[in-house]
Amino acid sequence: MNLFSLKNKNIIVTGATGLLGTEHVHAIAMAGGTPIIIDLDKEKINILSTEINNLYGCNSIGFKVDITNEIEVKTNLELLRNTVSKIDGLINNAANNPKVENNTNTNFSRLEYFPIETWDADINVSLKGSFLCTKYYGFEISKNISGGSIINISSDLGLIAPDQNLYKKDGLAENLQNVKPVTYSVVKTGLIGLTRYVSTYWSEKNVRCNAICPGGIENNQNQDFINKLIKKIPLGRMANRNEYQGLIIFLLSDASSYINGSIIAADGGRTAW
Repeated sequence: MNLFSLKNKNIIVTGATGLLGTEHVHAIAMAGGTPIIIDLDKEKINILSTEINNLYGCNSIGFKVDITNEIEVKTNLELLRNTVSKIDGLINNAANNPKVENNTNTNFSRLEYFPIETWDADINVSLKGSFLCTKYYGFEISKNISGGSIINISSDLGLIAPDQNLYKKDGLAENLQNVKPVTYSVVKTGLIGLTRYVSTYWSEKNVRCNAICPGGIENNQNQDFINKLIKKIPLGRMANRNEYQGLIIFLLSDASSYINGSIIAADGGRTAW
């Protein structure tokens, strides 16, 4: 099991208090690593850090950082240099979960009505934020003698287009029908491009960069939506929230020492069809 150990590794997770981010943090800690929790809500950060330290006996630390703000990311890196001996890994996980409200005449999730303010906000967090974290934290990883690992969290919808029929409701006019917002596909595809770029940029310094493309996680969605979606998944179900932990540990550990620039679908087989 030493091959999968994250002992003595300090690993940053952005968006760490969210649904998937929390699972990444648990995975790092259970494999012996030290999670560095980055998010916006200081109270949630402190709660998660305390929980992780009590469960696994590690020394996780957390910071409130707006990853779309270059000064905040740079300042946090300077603080980390005085707090931990090195940074070994980075998971670019943070993303907006757009909640687009609709009025009686328009559904603003639709491309033709999509607000530019929402576009800017989504691009800022997922793409600009991942770029800034890679620019600062990734560069710090490149200074290690043994390098390190960067993981970008993309999606199966970074590989295929969303099937908008999954969101349709009978009896609604077209302009009121829900769709998967355009920014989701754009940012998740963009992260794949960032992955390929970074995988060759610091490769001589043994910094590996890979992307995982998770499928949907079952999380109290509408049952009609779930029934439609699982018909498109060969395994016949959505993911449980903890089913990406093994892949996270693998990609951060020495077990994946020759895995670089890979775009790994973890979607129950959906993109195989």
